[in-house]
Amino acid sequence: MVATPEKIQQNQGSETNKGDRVAVLLMGYGEVESYEDFANYNEQALNLLTAKFAPVPTWIYPPLAKLLAIFDLHEWSHQHDHFISPHNAIFESQRAGIEKCLQKRWGDQVQVFKAFNFCAPFLPEQVLAEIKAKGFDKLLIYPLLVVDSIFTSGIAVEQVNHGLSQLSDGAEHWVKGQRYIPSFYNEPAYIDLMARLVEEKIAKELAVAHLPSQTGIVLMNHGCPHKAKGFTSGIDESQALYERVRERLINRYPLISVGWLNHQTPLIEWTQPNADLAARNLMAVGATALVFMPIGFATENHETLLDVDHIIHGLRRQRPDVTYVQMACVNDHPEFLQMVADWAEEQISALLSEQALSVNPALAKVQAEASHDHHSHDHHSHDHHSHGHSHNHPH
Repeated sequence: MVATPEKIQQNQGSETNKGDRVAVLLMGYGEVESYEDFANYNEQALNLLTAKFAPVPTWIYPPLAKLLAIFDLHEWSHQHDHFISPHNAIFESQRAGIEKCLQKRWGDQVQVFKAFNFCAPFLPEQVLAEIKAKGFDKLLIYPLLVVDSIFTSGIAVEQVNHGLSQLSDGAEHWVKGQRYIPSFYNEPAYIDLMARLVEEKIAKELAVAHLPSQTGIVLMNHGCPHKAKGFTSGIDESQALYERVRERLINRYPLISVGWLNHQTPLIEWTQPNADLAARNLMAVGATALVFMPIGFATENHETLLDVDHIIHGLRRQRPDVTYVQMACVNDHPEFLQMVADWAEEQISALLSEQALSVNPALAKVQAEASHDHHSHDHHSHDHHSHGHSHNHPH
């Protein structure tokens, strides 16, 4: 692992206070900060995300990742003047802020770690090794970036499981407790905050020149594929989040649409309307101002920044008479950080109070073999039994 100043600071005192403690593993995508890393980032993203819905053979991932890196370089470097995503810095602010909130109650018993799905040196397996070395034995897995389902948040669990399998040792697993927070699409505090931020923005910047019925609102969700090889892709949760925020706003502002930020992958049917089409639809029914609010993303990233910026530039060329407002993600808003900490409290209390898990990883193989033998025996008995009655079933 690369030893950054932050890492060194975190590692100090790693042998102290080895009591009953909880490591909160806050998980986000992470984003490229060096152009040399584009191909590696894309390959990991293709393996973890695209493989679950795109009919593309895995051998094509390395060359495809390199090809995509060329497009990324053009967009981030040439079109956007050496753009560096603020995502990683914001995510660190979120981590530190949430830890501060949680330590008011628990002190050093609880520590918040960050892991990035795609970016070393904070890959989950690297951070889990640090958590283990620090003597933590209770783990709260907490995906934060995208507000949806087991599909996007679930890659966090996939990577944690991979990391834990690398760190398994001896006859007793070092993890004595685990909890998971999958999403917060239905949390009233988050829904209220989203609606209030939109209302405040309109009051501050648009109300002087636009009637409420002329003020269009595009509530942007993380795009989801309709078919994801049997995985629940997040459409239900994201749609439910949109409907709840819309309910808070619709009586005052009639022109509201969901706008999905899709990765326009060929051969894939994505959620509609996308954010661009949503904006055009609202303008068609009389919107003279448009507010683009990301509700499905908790942390700023290239989708909420570059993609939305592209959409607005395209719209402005065709309709320069319309006012466009691009809002930020909730990021490290103090109220948001407090509510994220609040949602974790119940799970942390449970981890500290419930009986410790006692898991012997070596028994997994024994169990699998035993269940295979049992199934084979049952299957044999069933075959024998059915053959005995075959005369009742003429062919």
